[in-house]
Amino acid sequence: MKKNKEIMQMVFPSNQLFQYLRTGKFIALSSDWKHAKMGLQFDYELIVVTEGVLYLRYMDEEFTVRSGEYLILPPSNSNREGFKKDYCAFYWIHFIVDTGAFPARINSSDIKSCQRANCFLMPQKAAVPQPAKLVVQMKQLQDLDRNKYPSISLNAAVTAILTELYGQLQAEKNESDPLGSKQIYSDIADYIRINISENLKTTDIADAFGYSPKYLSHLFSEVRGISLKQFIMSQKIDTACYYLTDSDKNITVIASELGFSDVHNFSRAFKKSTGLTPSAYRNTYAKRLLYHV
Repeated sequence: MKKNKEIMQMVFPSNQLFQYLRTGKFIALSSDWKHAKMGLQFDYELIVVTEGVLYLRYMDEEFTVRSGEYLILPPSNSNREGFKKDYCAFYWIHFIVDTGAFPARINSSDIKSCQRANCFLMPQKAAVPQPAKLVVQMKQLQDLDRNKYPSISLNAAVTAILTELYGQLQAEKNESDPLGSKQIYSDIADYIRINISENLKTTDIADAFGYSPKYLSHLFSEVRGISLKQFIMSQKIDTACYYLTDSDKNITVIASELGFSDVHNFSRAFKKSTGLTPSAYRNTYAKRLLYHV
């Protein structure tokens, strides 16, 4: 049995909607859980782990997928099954893609052969740059399913999720510049995500990194098109959307965990950004498909 040392590249056509099959969220009941042996003959599966670690064997490869990471499984005659017990929670989607003459996945060394074709590539397994945004879309897909939306809506939604993931990966790739200002941006963005529960201010971040507030705001405007203050708020709102979508946390608790002085300030900021109150946002996509086995 080989572990997935070389990350394969998934190949998807860029000129079609993918066909939605089913979706849901799985939550293990304990750390004594291991993925059951199941086939995956005709469809793809996208898995996004939100808690714990998923240990999965498929096509003679062993994948260890941690919280904040995704895994895409292509169709095959192999069974997917767990190879180690642990607690985890993850969103999953099954869908069908007509790849035509394209292979389902390729080695990294073969990327150039597909670059001019009508397709897009992304790693079979990697960290999700902005997991909160992706999870919100996956939860919205569950709501569409439960509300019996037509196939065209479901197919468009699953295609949007895959292309959102692709877009996030490409944006992160474009931002990687270890010798330039984009590295400073990346370090500060990571700092903000780690300290999202604090009442972050531009001056505090400037002091922590040894730069002037004016310089950092200019840097963020150059890299992201918004000021540092706006970026901080956007990260808080994205995280709030994730909490409202993925959990039953009280809105007052969410406000506190995101560093707002009180729930009223949080609600005003949230509505200004999304056009909805936190309660209305939560109720918009309230129906989910939850599994424990």
